[in-house]
Amino acid sequence: MRQIFLDTETTGFHPQDGDRIIEIGAVELIKRRLTGAHYHQFINPERTIPAEATQVHGITDARVKNEPKFSQIVDQFMQFVAGAELIIHNAPFDVGFINHELARLSENRWGRLEDHCKITDSLKMAAKRYPGQRNNLDALCRRLYIDNSSRQFHGALLDSEILAEVYLAMTGGQTDLLFEQSPSNKTLTSPNPLNVSSQHRPALKVLYANAQELTAHQEKLCEISKKSGKTVAW
Repeated sequence: MRQIFLDTETTGFHPQDGDRIIEIGAVELIKRRLTGAHYHQFINPERTIPAEATQVHGITDARVKNEPKFSQIVDQFMQFVAGAELIIHNAPFDVGFINHELARLSENRWGRLEDHCKITDSLKMAAKRYPGQRNNLDALCRRLYIDNSSRQFHGALLDSEILAEVYLAMTGGQTDLLFEQSPSNKTLTSPNPLNVSSQHRPALKVLYANAQELTAHQEKLCEISKKSGKTVAW
């Protein structure tokens, strides 16, 4: 099945009070590999964007005033996601907004988003895997060693790409890593191996793990134990 990681940016938190979608971003994954296919669209919300919302995502009224309305992009968007598993962080929020936009259409040929896609909430997945911990995207990136340094503002396409990396890290581990092999499948060795006498070798410096590294190590051991069904203690 195609997996699509999706995120939206909005004018606020409550579509029933008039808040609207202003950006949709989505990236496609097949067989645990990003295909390069993506959907990205700014949308004219037909209302002003509150300053506090702009502080979060950086999108202004001027940026979207000449963008199409949701009714003008709905077919292209729905055709992109139809038949896929949609993976969304805090899915009820984004799905609620999209369904509200669909319901506003004078002719809603599409019904609801879940009529065309399987919906998976990656926030629920993270909460189950890391109970009692912060599980927003920034926290997960730190926990899973994913670089999100380019994320100055929330952006729908950037956040969907980051979510794909987070999902792969949460669901894969080392067992799902794919390594490319040379056609001959030969073991590569150095053409000029070093021959260093132990008499001239300086004493090795011992570096001890700090508390954060020990915690991360223990979390990884627990993850491996759960997947293998065996207790590991190294």
